[in-house]
Amino acid sequence: MNIYNSLTKRVEEFKENVPGKVAMYTCGPTVYHFAHIGNLRTYIMEDVLEKLLRYSGYDVKRVMNITDVGHLSSDADTGEDKMLAGAKREHKTVMEIAKYYTEVFFSDCAKLNIKTPDVVEPATNCIPEFIKMISSLLEKGYAYKAGENIYFDTSKLSEYYVFGNQNEDDLKVGVREDVTEDTNKRNKNDFVLWFTKSKFEDQALKWDSPWGVGYPGWHIECSCISMKHLGEYMDIHCGGVDNMFPHHTNEIAQSESYLGHKWCNYWFHVHHLNDETGKMSKSKGEFLTVSLIEKKGYDPLAYRFFTLQSHYRKPLTFSYEALDQASATFKKLKNRIAQIPAEGEVDDAVVKQWHDKFEQTVGNDVNTAMGITLLYDAIKEDMNGATKRAVIDDFDKVLSLDLLKADTAQGAGNDVDDELAAFVEAKIEERKEAKKAKDFAKADAIRNELLEKGIVIEDTREGVKWHKA
Repeated sequence: MNIYNSLTKRVEEFKENVPGKVAMYTCGPTVYHFAHIGNLRTYIMEDVLEKLLRYSGYDVKRVMNITDVGHLSSDADTGEDKMLAGAKREHKTVMEIAKYYTEVFFSDCAKLNIKTPDVVEPATNCIPEFIKMISSLLEKGYAYKAGENIYFDTSKLSEYYVFGNQNEDDLKVGVREDVTEDTNKRNKNDFVLWFTKSKFEDQALKWDSPWGVGYPGWHIECSCISMKHLGEYMDIHCGGVDNMFPHHTNEIAQSESYLGHKWCNYWFHVHHLNDETGKMSKSKGEFLTVSLIEKKGYDPLAYRFFTLQSHYRKPLTFSYEALDQASATFKKLKNRIAQIPAEGEVDDAVVKQWHDKFEQTVGNDVNTAMGITLLYDAIKEDMNGATKRAVIDDFDKVLSLDLLKADTAQGAGNDVDDELAAFVEAKIEERKEAKKAKDFAKADAIRNELLEKGIVIEDTREGVKWHKA
């Protein structure tokens, strides 16, 4: 398996620290609001990577943090705490906000067939671990106290900008004009390990520490949570490309200073999902969530399919037109698969051949687009139905598109079985082709045929909907 390593800026053969085992960490959400579909593109691709590793025979342990404290609205360690901002917005406590949005996040992940990591750890569970690391960094001379806060001293490092895409002139004091410079810092790229009440008097969550009552900085949590569950050596650390600097840069700085050796071998970064005006965010235009696209009539797995058609290291532009196209292609694909008869005996040797092809194809830097092309090749291949369905099922261990599962969502609660759903979807596709050929008599005949079976179809802007009468 080959993977692009952001640290070395090249595609490398993946070599694990412990034979057959992979220690994998993914930066989790800050649970102060809904995750938008741009955030979820990253989690989809991390999910594919984990499943691909398992598909290739590795024993994977994947850990994710939940940021429920300590992430400020500026990466320059200034501004308002995002969790506190969420609590004020909704007139709830910080922990109520964290619980609600954590549950919503994993609900969205389930709709997108994103597997829950083996370990999910909220930052608020790990205060003793944070204090232990910060105390060690102070003892080793990598941290200092100023203005009652504890800062990491980046001047102690021979190399700080490890991803090589920044220099000191690039580091702005803040992301907004109203963010002022933190005068406690010795160097402008130093970062906070622990805030005390002297910094934010109204902070909701505070803990006792050797340096006063306060709370951790954002960057410390991922280092400590990963070491708690994965040990001192990690194979793969994942996140969005916007985490590369300063978050992942700071993680490496504090972790390797604390450990005294290299911490993580491979860094996997997923590029942005943009809307047509630029980078997608929670503050711009319509807040694009999984729930919103569901309300507009889209299957969340059509969005997963949309993201898998592009490479994770390329920015992807979202529009409803693009999602319409992906949704139509996905429906057509599932209808085509639904019509493959489960006839004959499964030829395990043929399934193994296709498994190896898929592993090699997608294993070339997580190339999901080529994996989908290979799926179409397998569907066209001359083999019996049972073997073909077994190959599709094998590919779906990584793609996770429910390819062999009939689309029964529209008939939920109406006792729609897979066989009926497949029949209806095939007839809808046949009717669509008839209308395209301007054979409206045939299209009407198909509608009437479905009505006789108790199925009502409706033409909507998002496509054809159906339900039992």
